[in-house]
Amino acid sequence: MKDLIHPFKTGLSFGLTSGVITTLGLMVGLYSSTNSKIAVIGGILAIAVADAFSDAAGIHISEESEGHHSAKEIWQATIATFISKFLVASTFIVPVLLFALERAVAFSVIWGLALISGFSFWISKERGIGFYRAVLEHLTIAILVVVSTYYFGILISRFSVSAGIFDNGGKFLV
Repeated sequence: MKDLIHPFKTGLSFGLTSGVITTLGLMVGLYSSTNSKIAVIGGILAIAVADAFSDAAGIHISEESEGHHSAKEIWQATIATFISKFLVASTFIVPVLLFALERAVAFSVIWGLALISGFSFWISKERGIGFYRAVLEHLTIAILVVVSTYYFGILISRFSVSAGIFDNGGKFLV
């Protein structure tokens, strides 16, 4: 039974974590640099498809390189990674479609941090370790990504306006 659970747990944990952190990073960066709903939606769709395939390929190669998984286990982990990454990333489209962009991004950050917290809590219980440290560690990483991409987005926006690439409204000038 343990052999059946490992590939799914690997795919789910990688896909969920990457789905939350990469999607939030992209959303927040695009929001702070463009303030464009269509750019954020396009970014989420790109993450949901392209990054899900990329992460699935990465897990596939990683599991192969360990040298002790069957081909079936490797493919189960690959498919589980793709599906979990695609589904998790796709959930972030909903608030962007329903709310003003600023509110949608704030809601998405809360949603993403809740997913990371819940999954970290589950992992800690599975491993029999204290959940405070696991949750805090994983939330810290996610928050660092959100904060850094927010400020990088602002820097990109300011640079592109001052360099004459975009105007203050985000229209491309070159």
